[in-house]
Amino acid sequence: MKRVTAAIIEKNGKILVTQRPGSDKLGLKWEFPGGKIEQGETPEQCLVREIKEELNLDIKITGHFMNSTYKYETGEIELICYFAKITGGEVKLNFHEAAKWIEKSQLKEFDFAPADIPVWKCYETITSRT
Repeated sequence: MKRVTAAIIEKNGKILVTQRPGSDKLGLKWEFPGGKIEQGETPEQCLVREIKEELNLDIKITGHFMNSTYKYETGEIELICYFAKITGGEVKLNFHEAAKWIEKSQLKEFDFAPADIPVWKCYETITSRT
């Protein structure tokens, strides 16, 4: 099973979501940003690295949110989700097609990758941490 991370980055009552590149196997699906854990890395180290590489943002993880398991045709993944705050940088798309700051109420309007759907559904029911 592949282990991947995702960040729920909150700012001014909004959440950052990103759109995968069109050429990707989950092309143009929306997701919470993050990525694959590399050998020798903790999930937290992975998340900080991936957000820096993909979005040019420095983050501080503020807490664990939830884990979600999803079985794709290509294999099963465990999505490990954290809350995070931006500590530096400006959004620069180094991988994604797009990035948007959205209201919690807008989550259902986006075509999320299947593994991210349980995350936004659970997030939708909690009070914002900002």
